[in-house]
Amino acid sequence: MATPYAQRDADLRQPAASHDVVALVARVLLAAIFVLSGFGKIGNFAGTTAYIASSELPFPQLGALVAIVVELGGGLLLVFGWKARTTALILAIFSVAAGLFFHAYWADADPAARMGDFINFWKNISIAGGFLMLFAFGPGRYSLDRG
Repeated sequence: MATPYAQRDADLRQPAASHDVVALVARVLLAAIFVLSGFGKIGNFAGTTAYIASSELPFPQLGALVAIVVELGGGLLLVFGWKARTTALILAIFSVAAGLFFHAYWADADPAARMGDFINFWKNISIAGGFLMLFAFGPGRYSLDRG
């Protein structure tokens, strides 16, 4: 005899429109920070280049251009759900790399800077986790991929 819990769990495993709505909302929320950051980097290209240069990375102008393409382009691809799995994987890698290169809290001597970088590093790692979920399970029905 099935218990009410068994029925509830079976219902949660069934594909439902509500799951697809949640997948759409999740994609938009994950993409929002990247679309906004990409536009911000376009509007302040010189500042972005200077920030990258201050991290002693080579070719800061190229890095700024790549960041714009990945953030803005990838964010928009996610919103529409086109090539979402591949885009999610690229953005996961990008998020981890950005955390390592720009939020290395373990190297900060100043406690306030360390706390800020600690928060931003782990934010990036957490966002990468969301992207890996999207990579694993797809964008949902309300996407151009329809996956």
